[in-house]
Amino acid sequence: MKKTEDCAFVSDIHANLEALRAVLSDFGEGAVYCLGDIVGYGASPNEVIELLRKRKAVCIVGNHDHAALTGDVGDFNAAAAIATTWTSRRLTEENLAFLARLPRETIESISEKRVYLTHGSPDDNLGEYVYEGTHRDLFEFYLGRLGVDAMALGHTHVPFVWSDGRRVVFNPGSVGQPRAGDSRSSYAVLRVELGRISVESRKVEYDVESAAKRILEAGLPASLAARLFSGE
Repeated sequence: MKKTEDCAFVSDIHANLEALRAVLSDFGEGAVYCLGDIVGYGASPNEVIELLRKRKAVCIVGNHDHAALTGDVGDFNAAAAIATTWTSRRLTEENLAFLARLPRETIESISEKRVYLTHGSPDDNLGEYVYEGTHRDLFEFYLGRLGVDAMALGHTHVPFVWSDGRRVVFNPGSVGQPRAGDSRSSYAVLRVELGRISVESRKVEYDVESAAKRILEAGLPASLAARLFSGE
């Protein structure tokens, strides 16, 4: 069995163009899968969508993407709600249509392995936060119920990789707004080699200063710029 080309899994880009460019440059050529929250918080929503479209990334809708489409910010804090409203007003019709077409979940075939993608969880695609520490006992159940070899989740901004030796559950962390105490962008690389699936977490430095400056110049809440430096 041939080894597949490595596949990049990204999530929670949050309109951070500088971070996405750094991650794609680090990864190089190959298939890209995005687990949602393409927009929200950051100041480059159109540019980020257009870059993902250029890379022909397979994308899932996230809760911030959904909010930008619907205007429903009832579950958001003040800063997130302000950013969502700002985003909705600036997205082009073409990019709004792109977000509207995105599914909440999908199963992709990668080198004959079935990989499930969603933003939150299989039970709540947009809202549930799945951490390894809180959901580890459910991973085998999810994998069996879905009939898949791997499950890729976003939403928490915190990366992890769990494996039972044959199957994998993972979160690539956040490209555009890391929250694991590290300001570097986080993503994951999935590989299938000799019929075995594995996932590697990666961290990438990016131009935080420029991303933060864009947020401030756009008139978005200063807290959204400040947190980029702390990774919290």
